[in-house]
Amino acid sequence: MTFSDRLTEVRTGFERPFWVANITEIFERLSYYSVFAVLVRYLNEGLGFSIEQAGTLGGFFGAAVWFMAIFGGAVADKIGFRRALSLAYFILSGAYFLVGSIGAPWLAPVRNAVPLGLLAGVILFLPALGVALVKPSVVGTTARASADNVRSIGYSIYYTMVNIGSFLGPYLAGWVRERIKSGQMQIEDVFRIAALSVFLMLIAVLIFFKEPRRSADQPVPSLGQVTRNFFTVLGNFRFVLFLLIFSGYWVVFWQQYLILPSYVVNYVDSTANTEWILITDPIIVIFFTVAINAATRRIPSFHAVTLGTFVTAIGWLVMPFWHSKWAAVVALVIVATGEIIQSPRYYEYISRLAPAGQQGTYMGFAFLPIGIGSLLGGWLAGKLLHHYGEVLKQPNTIWYIVVGIGVLTAALLYLYDRIVQPMKQETAS
Repeated sequence: MTFSDRLTEVRTGFERPFWVANITEIFERLSYYSVFAVLVRYLNEGLGFSIEQAGTLGGFFGAAVWFMAIFGGAVADKIGFRRALSLAYFILSGAYFLVGSIGAPWLAPVRNAVPLGLLAGVILFLPALGVALVKPSVVGTTARASADNVRSIGYSIYYTMVNIGSFLGPYLAGWVRERIKSGQMQIEDVFRIAALSVFLMLIAVLIFFKEPRRSADQPVPSLGQVTRNFFTVLGNFRFVLFLLIFSGYWVVFWQQYLILPSYVVNYVDSTANTEWILITDPIIVIFFTVAINAATRRIPSFHAVTLGTFVTAIGWLVMPFWHSKWAAVVALVIVATGEIIQSPRYYEYISRLAPAGQQGTYMGFAFLPIGIGSLLGGWLAGKLLHHYGEVLKQPNTIWYIVVGIGVLTAALLYLYDRIVQPMKQETAS
């Protein structure tokens, strides 16, 4: 096949819903990561929550998305992707606007009637209802609206769109931060722009998105089936143990959003634009994924997961040894490198670990460590920032503990591979 023939296949292999869904994914990720980039500082500095409470609420915000994603796929399949995307972007529009309005005068009657922590927790849960519907709808549309011979390219395009949005989100938040310094904008504007972004995607879906065709032999899981699968997975001790151990990776990874911004502003450089520092990770992922995957392709998948966990962990060692905002950038370069090493191989490993005929179910639960890591990571971030930062005035100790958790996770993964889950290592491709 000539290059021209292949180019023709790519040009004609995707139906319009594919492009609509994937373009909206850019703006969904932009909104999510712009909000996540400022959330802990907004809760602490803007709404007066203690750093412990802000970290816990930030972790809850990240965790809710991944827990709800388990059930979002069944709902999206049930009501159709067009309705699911429309409903999701409608929910997200209102949810992000409400997050930025927690301290607004018009919500004062509600704040007076409900404890502020409870009010913030309820509002921070709302975006999860939308994001949980977007992901399975976009991935499902990518599968249905792509020809067989270009489907793998379709998933690559989807992954690229996700990372472009992950880059643009913190960049947008940083752009707003710069205008806050000159009095032109407020931090709440990040949430309003995020709300506007997904609202525009609601309009785009209503106008341009057409429900993709469903394969006749494609079974649709019910919510009841998803719930039964949930308990089936819980009965697999080895798999659950692996998920629990691997949650340690995400506890360490999420600290770029949970600890790093407050740490840099309070103990390194109070004028630093922490949101722009956070674009480091997606930039590295966008430009180096192919090269690093090629360099590590001969490493067996489980070993790659363990290596990536170790690399991400030691990345944070830069922070206590180099007292500069550039240390955060270097640390994130190393953290992202570990992410690239482990991420694709993690899903490959789970697909091999799953019993025959249950790969789909197990892949769905592959997101659980991300949610558990965010929940525990948020709680841990608040405790560490308060105890070692505010009380003992030893902020560098925070990073030693984070690194220790990552190294311990890598060690437990090694032991798991050697003792609990002896397996025949796959042939290097």
